[in-house]
Amino acid sequence: MYTKLLKLEFKSFIRNPQFGAQLAMKILMAFAYAGMSFTFVMMAVGLYFISVEELKTDPIALFSRYFLYYAALDLVLRYFIQQMPTQNIKPFLTQNITKKKLVNYAILKIIFNFFNWGYLLFLLPFCGLLIFHGSYSIAGVLMFLTGIMAVFYFSNFVNIVLNKQNLVLYTVAAIMIIFGFLEYYGYVHLSAFSEKIFKAFYGVPGVFLIPVLLAVAAGYWSYRNIYSNFYLDKGLELEQAVGKTENIDFLNRFGTLGTFINNDIRLLKRSKAAKSALFAGIMFLFYGLLYFSGKAYATDFMRVFLGIFVTGGFMFMFGQRVPSWDSSYYPLMMTQKVPYKDYLQAKWALVVLATAVSMVLALGYLLISWEFYLTIFAAGLYNLGVNSYLTLLAGAFNKKPIDLNSSSKSFGGGGNNFNMKVMLIMIPQMVLPMGVFALVKFFAGIEIAVASLGALGLVGFLLRDKIFDYIVKIYRSEKYSTIEAFKKTA
Repeated sequence: MYTKLLKLEFKSFIRNPQFGAQLAMKILMAFAYAGMSFTFVMMAVGLYFISVEELKTDPIALFSRYFLYYAALDLVLRYFIQQMPTQNIKPFLTQNITKKKLVNYAILKIIFNFFNWGYLLFLLPFCGLLIFHGSYSIAGVLMFLTGIMAVFYFSNFVNIVLNKQNLVLYTVAAIMIIFGFLEYYGYVHLSAFSEKIFKAFYGVPGVFLIPVLLAVAAGYWSYRNIYSNFYLDKGLELEQAVGKTENIDFLNRFGTLGTFINNDIRLLKRSKAAKSALFAGIMFLFYGLLYFSGKAYATDFMRVFLGIFVTGGFMFMFGQRVPSWDSSYYPLMMTQKVPYKDYLQAKWALVVLATAVSMVLALGYLLISWEFYLTIFAAGLYNLGVNSYLTLLAGAFNKKPIDLNSSSKSFGGGGNNFNMKVMLIMIPQMVLPMGVFALVKFFAGIEIAVASLGALGLVGFLLRDKIFDYIVKIYRSEKYSTIEAFKKTA
């Protein structure tokens, strides 16, 4: 039965009307996974030899010292990124297939997901070096390997159980951030506690069974959670809530444009997918901290790259998914007399506002250097006047629907939202400002370089009406193919 389900998923993939774009993305994802695999292996080798030759310390102790922080980060990232693979098997709920087999199939797909077993690409080389180069006990290293992998699977299953428990995840994230700051300033030493716990997997026989048993218990708990909600009229239905009116009155003075902005604000408040985009945009504010990670990011070219994402995180996460946010009612909306320009300008106003706020919040980078903040400020100006339009233009070619009616991310759709046209549009979004800034700064200094990107942004604002006319024309030309794609739900 599981083989048949895999075959049906494969047929669904090759018969999809967007097969070409999806195949291209699969190839790109394969290269990305290959790159991640190579990185994991190199990190394992680097960790071992740096700890042995440079720091003169036990590699297992160094790994264990900071693993608790990484495990907490892994849990939070999984909560916002991981999707349960139930969307593709929803149609089988009406067929003569037992619910138990369908749930087992979903659990198996989770277990064999790359972001679970992929950690072996780090742990196997690391453990191999411990055994063959460091003369560590084979039995102890195998216990250590089993215990660490069990922690990752425990995190995976806990993420499923904690689905929709935003407060719990925010609390965990806040606590770990506080502990991180306190440890940085020497008030607490959580890393020492972490080292004792995870190093015991190697040195104390039987301790590694604790995370194994916890992972099994969490797996069974998540299995029962999915099983009890795996009904068309329960776990997958539209969540019932007390109706209430949410409206920002002053926006009504802007007519249709204000109505669309109000709808988008409601979307950000109610939809888990939209909240994730907003959260990702906030997280991108810290992207500039990569400035400390090496000399590569100290170049003018790469600092602009950081600045684009620091100020434009929400813009990329939200803007490139227009009109997918409205996919559930987009065909109906297109039968009405909807002013396309007002619809797109509402989305544009939202991303511009978020970009402007990010530029203000990024003032904290003045603590690094005023030149670095000026670079971020210049990138923000370019995002405001150029990239804000390009993200909307990219959205015209993004025809992957978003299921906002799903009661949770575990039972909702996911998937990649990029295609080759979107990738091509990213060239002027990224390469052009980086090249212009670096070139102008080399010949005229940082002030003129900032002014040059600001001038490009100003030109974009002055040509706003003509640019929107062109974007509206593109959206209209893609209208019927977009409607057809949105109607093809799993």
